[in-house]
Amino acid sequence: MTDEKIGRQYGLWDSPISPISLARVMRFEDVAWDDSGTLVWLEKRSDRGVLMVQPPGGEAMRELNSEFSVRAKLGYGGGDFCVGHGNVYFVEAGSRRIYRQPLASGVACPVTPAFGSSASPKLSPDGRWLMFVRSYEEQDTLEIVDAGGKYWPQKLVSGDDFYMQPAWHPDGQRIAWIAWNHPNMPWDGTQLHIGKLRVGEDFLPTLIEEKTVVGDVETSILQPEFSPDGRYLAYINDETGWWQLYLYDLSSGEVRQVTDALAEHGHPAWIQGLRIYGFCSDGKILFFLRNESGFIYLWQIDLSSGKEQRLLLDDGYTFLDQISVREDNLALIASGGRRPPRVITYRPADDGSSGDTHVNRRGTSEELPENAYSKPMAIEWLGMDGGTVHGLYYPPHNERFEGVGTPPLIVHIHGGPTSQTRDKFNLTAQFFTSRGYAVLEVNYRGSTGYGRVYRDKLRGNWGVYDVEDTVSGARHLVEGGLVDEKRLTIMGGSAGGFTVLKALEDYPGFFAAGICLYGVSNQFTSAADTHKFEAHYSDSLLGTLPETSDLYRERSPIFFVDKIQDPIAIFQGEDDVVVPRLQSDEVVESLQKRGVPHVYHVYPDEGHGFRKSETIEHFYTEVEKFLRQYVIFS
Repeated sequence: MTDEKIGRQYGLWDSPISPISLARVMRFEDVAWDDSGTLVWLEKRSDRGVLMVQPPGGEAMRELNSEFSVRAKLGYGGGDFCVGHGNVYFVEAGSRRIYRQPLASGVACPVTPAFGSSASPKLSPDGRWLMFVRSYEEQDTLEIVDAGGKYWPQKLVSGDDFYMQPAWHPDGQRIAWIAWNHPNMPWDGTQLHIGKLRVGEDFLPTLIEEKTVVGDVETSILQPEFSPDGRYLAYINDETGWWQLYLYDLSSGEVRQVTDALAEHGHPAWIQGLRIYGFCSDGKILFFLRNESGFIYLWQIDLSSGKEQRLLLDDGYTFLDQISVREDNLALIASGGRRPPRVITYRPADDGSSGDTHVNRRGTSEELPENAYSKPMAIEWLGMDGGTVHGLYYPPHNERFEGVGTPPLIVHIHGGPTSQTRDKFNLTAQFFTSRGYAVLEVNYRGSTGYGRVYRDKLRGNWGVYDVEDTVSGARHLVEGGLVDEKRLTIMGGSAGGFTVLKALEDYPGFFAAGICLYGVSNQFTSAADTHKFEAHYSDSLLGTLPETSDLYRERSPIFFVDKIQDPIAIFQGEDDVVVPRLQSDEVVESLQKRGVPHVYHVYPDEGHGFRKSETIEHFYTEVEKFLRQYVIFS
């Protein structure tokens, strides 16, 4: 045996990361503490959501139950469960109703009726009432029910198009919530409301006072939380151009900005139930997550002195999510560019040292060492108009092989389009880099994470900046001698799939091939047929109809699909309601008529994003075949 690497052509390396590996990864969605110190988290295994329970005192973790799949389906999901007073309240995936189940032992019992879609359950401090968001027949409401499910739920708030992130005051008589209306998305403009309840012994609480604290159509507000002493209402606000933390004094009405770094302390509310910060038990310290160019670290701030301090977790954690605080113990979902996802608990040290980190659950078997993975790096380049563009670059990496020649490149485009590829564990990128591909994750102008001005660049420019920044990013790597200009592939899903189609039309021959997952091909039908959450998203990205119908046509790949000449692989979910199958069918029909090399796979019982293990395994198997045929051996 020798440690000397074997020279082999890029793209043909044997990889320890198989399609089955990607199919079997567990996805962690949320984590939360019960009052007792029991830790609960949600795992997504294939198409099933499983709640795991870790009691205090070293008792083994276990599944909460074997019958129900947990998943809220309001919009893009999230807000799947909450815990408190020894119970967990979760949304069952099939009926979309809320169930209560004891953490110690006992069966699950329904709390809400089986109609509509429920999300974001929030238990009152005394454990008597459950507040939640419901959507029924396109009408969203904030509702309340007794925690035992004895009464029929009652509306607390209605009239706005959307609600999220309900919160209880410690006295149990005041609440807060976020609301917004079409045509806005929650990262465009929302409002923070507080209300007072009338609480009786024999009837459900009713709302008797309501007040708007902050927010408008041009200001995005997130995650209201009351301080443990009941004095403050904390929230996240982007009025300065960056999402920052604020405190609202409930007595005086005084507002205080807590953070001011040129970094993001929030992210787009594509889902319910986001948590970016949390108070310690006495309310004197605020723990929060700070996003700096896609690297997310844990910080704390002393609210009396204003002193900030980054908490020193292991350097391998460059992405943290869904912070949950109990006393001075934190639970988080954590990963890194070379570290697979984990559920961890962390206790900060009093002297500012690294503190104590415990791994509660691992998302993979972690049989590969961290140095077996490619290490991503944040890069910048100039767009076609001279503006700065951001991204993450993964060089080819395999412990057994060194490359012969120059590596092929896969340029990956995130969805949204208002999203961001961050330095979390990206097994898709590692799948390719371990085979000898370089990968560029493009955070084109319009992406989150670089301030509101950068995010708003895509307004009216969808199909322009995303396409140009993708092409200029690939050129940047070609000119730097890092990749082979004749073996460039563009890949993306949803809005990223739209960019794939548009780039292949606008820059024929630039990419050797394209991989499109449930991509938007017709802006008219997307605006007319999509779900409620995104019904007016295109108003900001393209304009309102019918006034801007010419622009909708110009930015609809289906009307120019005859320009696509390069090989393309298209993948689609049969049950996709965000980008219906018809959009992919029409593209494929043109490819077939013109004899353009292509493959097309439609997956039954899959929606907008693939969840089943068998689907994921098949997808990556077919992608590797496609790349070898049309990129490596072409």
